[in-house]
Amino acid sequence: MTLSEAPSTSPALVTTALVTTGLEKTYHSTEPPTRVLNGIDLAVRQGEFLAVMGASGSGKSTLLYCISGMDRPTAGHVRLGDLDLTKLSERAMSHTRLTKMGFIFQQAYFLSNFNLRDNILLPALKAQPTARAEVEARVDAMLERFDIAHVAHHGITQVSGGQLQRASICRALATKPAVLFADEPTGALNSSMTLEVMDALTGVHRDGATIMMVTHDPACAARADRVVYLRDGLLVDERDLGAWQQSDTSRREDELLSWLRDHDF
Repeated sequence: MTLSEAPSTSPALVTTALVTTGLEKTYHSTEPPTRVLNGIDLAVRQGEFLAVMGASGSGKSTLLYCISGMDRPTAGHVRLGDLDLTKLSERAMSHTRLTKMGFIFQQAYFLSNFNLRDNILLPALKAQPTARAEVEARVDAMLERFDIAHVAHHGITQVSGGQLQRASICRALATKPAVLFADEPTGALNSSMTLEVMDALTGVHRDGATIMMVTHDPACAARADRVVYLRDGLLVDERDLGAWQQSDTSRREDELLSWLRDHDF
């Protein structure tokens, strides 16, 4: 099985949400130029939770940025459903990010002069400016779901790191995106806050969300359906883990750690 193929499920039952073909990225600001991605072929299935791993400098975040249009690839194509993202203008790509993608970063990047609820509400209203009542109801429901309604009107410096990241998940989901991108979403959190955030992401995935997560943490990656491994800008291997169950956590983490050790991680 190649890296761009889905596992052995009937093709009629598999819908591909995201596909990259021959994706390359070279930075010409250095001498010699730095080639970071070396021809990535990858398919992400609809409703899949995919984790991307690799050593520091392997190209994980660059891959996520090029797929999501935050950076432009040097060559290759990215398709989101029927849309070829690499052919979009900057304005069209910005609109696509706003309406079809959700983002969670290591740092929350909230506006300091807005409270938590307004930080979540702002991009959702920008995406659906004529549906204010619907958007507000959706945001308030998510605040309740992720157990941060009681701090909704607090400033961003008045809540914990775990609450901020759960608010980031709310913000990412508020526009009902086709794909949720997460770049080291637990990298700045302690172990208990990491568990909070991964529980929230697992719940979102069980609701049917398609998630692509870059992480260095095997315990986080073990929550994913599938893990792909990058080395020197190439996808060199993948591991199908299947659907996560809490009772199976230790076995999955041990299996993944063994696989990562085989790759000198």
